Amino acid sequence: MKIYHKFLLYQNKLLRPYVDVSLKIVEALTYVASLIFILTIVYRYGYDVTSEQLHTISLIYKSVWILFLIDFFLHVFLSYSDTKREYKKTTWVLSILLMLSLIPVIFKRPEESGGILQFWEFMSSKTYRSGLLLVFSLFNLSNGLIRLLGRKTNPALMLAGSFIVIIIIGSGLLMLPNCTVDGINWVDSVFVSTSAVCVTGLSPVDIATTFTPIGLTIIIILIQIGGLGVMTFTSFFAMFFMGNTSVYNQLVVRDMMSTNSLGSLFSTLMYILFFTLVIEGVGAFAIWSSIHDTLGMSLNEEIAFSVFHSISAFCNAGFSTLPGGMGDPLVFNQNSIFIYVSLLIVLGGIGFPILVNFKNALKIRFQRLVAFVRHQNPPHIYRLYSLNTKIVLYTSAILILGGTLLIGFLEWNGALAGMGFFEKITKALFMAVSPRSAGFSFIDPDTLRVQTFFIFLLFMWIGGAAQSTAGGVKVNTIAVVFLNVMAMLKRSDRIEVFGRKISSQSVRRAHATVFISLIVLVLSLFILTLLEPNISPSLLGYECVAAMSTCGAGLGITPLFGTPAKFLIVALMLVGRVGIITILLGFIKQKNKRNYNYPSGDIIIN
Repeated sequence: MKIYHKFLLYQNKLLRPYVDVSLKIVEALTYVASLIFILTIVYRYGYDVTSEQLHTISLIYKSVWILFLIDFFLHVFLSYSDTKREYKKTTWVLSILLMLSLIPVIFKRPEESGGILQFWEFMSSKTYRSGLLLVFSLFNLSNGLIRLLGRKTNPALMLAGSFIVIIIIGSGLLMLPNCTVDGINWVDSVFVSTSAVCVTGLSPVDIATTFTPIGLTIIIILIQIGGLGVMTFTSFFAMFFMGNTSVYNQLVVRDMMSTNSLGSLFSTLMYILFFTLVIEGVGAFAIWSSIHDTLGMSLNEEIAFSVFHSISAFCNAGFSTLPGGMGDPLVFNQNSIFIYVSLLIVLGGIGFPILVNFKNALKIRFQRLVAFVRHQNPPHIYRLYSLNTKIVLYTSAILILGGTLLIGFLEWNGALAGMGFFEKITKALFMAVSPRSAGFSFIDPDTLRVQTFFIFLLFMWIGGAAQSTAGGVKVNTIAVVFLNVMAMLKRSDRIEVFGRKISSQSVRRAHATVFISLIVLVLSLFILTLLEPNISPSLLGYECVAAMSTCGAGLGITPLFGTPAKFLIVALMLVGRVGIITILLGFIKQKNKRNYNYPSGDIIIN
């Protein structure tokens, strides 16, 4: 080895520890800068700021921008090999966009008009730089949060804790002066934030008249985060934009997402966000096309209305920007919007695993079609649809069709009286779909029959499918319990459906979920009757089911509650969204697998 090679190798070994320390310090500073930048954004739009404060905010923006540039340059020049290995392609794209923001600094403003001038002005605009810094800040904080998972925290508690943190942040944002018309107290702010994050829809205040456009924007962001799961966003940002994470971090997220392997984790996150954006985008366009030039809104207001209701429907949240909800006279007679919202609720409530299964089935069918055209042997797949997909689809279809027919029969000459035939069917379908988890209000409860409320209670308690945006005990659970009852009546020693045997673990979990759900509802109703003795127990029971099933189809008694009762409803919404079994698994110590068995014994059950 030549002497200068030895010198460079020695110098590298000598400087490497200092380089690593320097990069870690700069990285820590970027985390702090990201947090400061986001807090500055909150202050900028949450309060009325003076010109002097705007100047200070501009200096903060510039300082954060310079720090991000320094961080990138140091990583490239001091540790290029590690940076090249760890950075994802998207990270490089964002970094290049950050480099392009230096163009107005290096080059003067072009004198000639045209595309070059427009490009220069776009790169020098505050919107471009601020938006880019916001993206970097969010990804930085997501990456830091995922790294904190390296401390071996129980995944169940981590999931519940993430919801609580977002609820606290959301309640603080909703209390900003520019987010409300006349202000809001902290109890109602926590309630609305919880209802949004837990995609419930219950509210002690009128959403449409209490919050400004900025407040409504915060609410819909909370709904989107809560509907897909806090850790879904965080994990996606960290793994997709900020490089690889540790194996333990991926194991934690895998348990939260219920995926089978680490290899499928990233693709699962990609599919979830892809399906969400596509479905919500198509839904927003469909809603816009049905209300265009009918509500007396400007184009921007129509787009905002459509996007809000599309996200609210797909996430099964039930929030509306109209004072009367879906019963507002502006939209009540438009059947198309009820159909579109119903479809969005169903797609959000069947679960992401079913959507992924649909995608795989369509892919295989397309491959078979291509093989047939080319006269090749088609790919042979025994089962296009999984057992979970079949159970969810069949059970959901029975509930939707049965509910539509039953509600239509009960309310044909009642709440649906005076409507046309197609409008009655549309509204009956909406009443069968919405209570399952979304809870959009569109009709006066006083006009409904008592039997209809019983159907609503049952549908709210059942909810949607597992791994979906819906709440309730889930249709998967109810199907397994029903099949177990049928197997018992037939004196069968196992549960078989669609050519498959359901595992004993699934049966035990289903029965435990139903039992614990009923116990929690009974205890909550008992406590609520003590806290609100002046309100009818039947109304309180309905409110408990609506909260725990994350269905906002309440009867309008939430504003009458005192502070203790509101916090009880908040707890029920959180339990309903995170899952009873998930929370209990986080607190109860798990037993190790035992290599022995006790003699079995029978208990008389009659």
